[in-house]
Amino acid sequence: MSNTAQSLASKRIASLLDENSFVEIGGCVTARNTDFNLSEKETPADGVITGYGVIDGSLVYVYSQDASVLNGTIGEMHAKKIVRLYDLAMKTGAPVIGLVDCAGLRLQEATDALHAFGEIYTKQVMASGVIPQITGIFGTCGGGLAIVPALTDFTFMEEKSGKLFVNSPNALEGNEISKCDTSSAKYQSEEAGLVDVLGSEDEILAQMRLLVSMLPSNYEDNSSYEDCADDLNRVCPELENCVGDTAIALSQIADNNEFFEVKAAYAKDMVTGFIRLNGASVGCVANRSEVYNDEGEKTESFDNVLSVRGCKKAADFVKFCDAFEIPVLSLTNVKGYKATKCAEANIAKAAAQLTYAFTNATVPKVNIVIGEAFGSAYLAMNSKSTGADMVYAWPGAQIGMMDARLAAKIMYADSDAATINEKAAEYADLQSSAMAAAKRGYVDAIIEAEDTRKYVIGAFEMLFTKREDRPSKKHGTV
Repeated sequence: MSNTAQSLASKRIASLLDENSFVEIGGCVTARNTDFNLSEKETPADGVITGYGVIDGSLVYVYSQDASVLNGTIGEMHAKKIVRLYDLAMKTGAPVIGLVDCAGLRLQEATDALHAFGEIYTKQVMASGVIPQITGIFGTCGGGLAIVPALTDFTFMEEKSGKLFVNSPNALEGNEISKCDTSSAKYQSEEAGLVDVLGSEDEILAQMRLLVSMLPSNYEDNSSYEDCADDLNRVCPELENCVGDTAIALSQIADNNEFFEVKAAYAKDMVTGFIRLNGASVGCVANRSEVYNDEGEKTESFDNVLSVRGCKKAADFVKFCDAFEIPVLSLTNVKGYKATKCAEANIAKAAAQLTYAFTNATVPKVNIVIGEAFGSAYLAMNSKSTGADMVYAWPGAQIGMMDARLAAKIMYADSDAATINEKAAEYADLQSSAMAAAKRGYVDAIIEAEDTRKYVIGAFEMLFTKREDRPSKKHGTV
């Protein structure tokens, strides 16, 4: 047994938790199976360190796989230790954090290991929506183990050593790892969308701590607050210039300008993440048409339309927020749906999932129309008709069926350019302006962009005691 490798599993726990707060559970457990000379091998803690500690004073449960013990493979007792940790976590209402570094199921234990591993899946499913579940991948996470991060709420991955796959890259027909490493952090974050945050080992452990501090401990806990030293009425003079990159817009209105973005590398046309407003955590969903780097240079641009990936990303995020009573803020700037042959195969279902997520959510929901808001794509983005509690619009926002000029071309198809221009201006004023929507009650107030922070904080304060029921049923099917 390598003391260096063993200490690595413990070191990760120590780096994650508050200093000297970790208490180990099941440290004396070893493998029970003796087949294939397994009894001759040392299996301290059966390859996984389990226990509890605190992050910023809040209780969390942690398991960290020890790659020095049979390459971190999962045997019967290894899996049962994780299952028991979940039992404690659900009893006490605290998050579970898994630090994964594992070569897969232990072949020597065959069906015993397989059955115990299935029990981990079961506990994860039972815990879903009850307590937050977070996975960090530091080494290999392959085969059936790849289902574990997919069943958790958030996944962090070490960008160099982490490997995440169901089938190894070389096992894919027509592929070879040098062509496309489907197990890499880059692929799993950008293409699969399974990974939320990338970085070095130290970076992702620090980011895990930050995320945990912003989340409730369980679905009934409403104590994920901190004192707010930021001005609640702070004006954001540059906010109007952030219509394109809404990740920047969200950071501007957030307490202390802090925005924790999740799945930043996936479906960049949709932004998801957490901010604090007056010290309370708020989940954010926003359309994005531009991406700027830290130097202020534009690196990417897209049409402001709903894509399949963007809809799924946002829908999953809203469902998480609703499960844990986290209010939702949306910034809307969308004119339609992505129009490609590939997108057409799935966009209706994906948009339906987004519509369902927003409409079904009973948490406080506030929408800001910051740009265009056209057609049913707007309805899917937390509109008044699909359940938003409060809808605000910036003065230049456009809300309606479609772009005014396109509407005029359809209605006056045989007219000259002057007539088209005249009718487009008339249509924009009567049907597509923020004021027209406000006069009909579809927008609650037209606000200056720079005042967005104070209006949003006020809305969520007003909605703090919101209670809303849904029709009695087992569950929806969308």
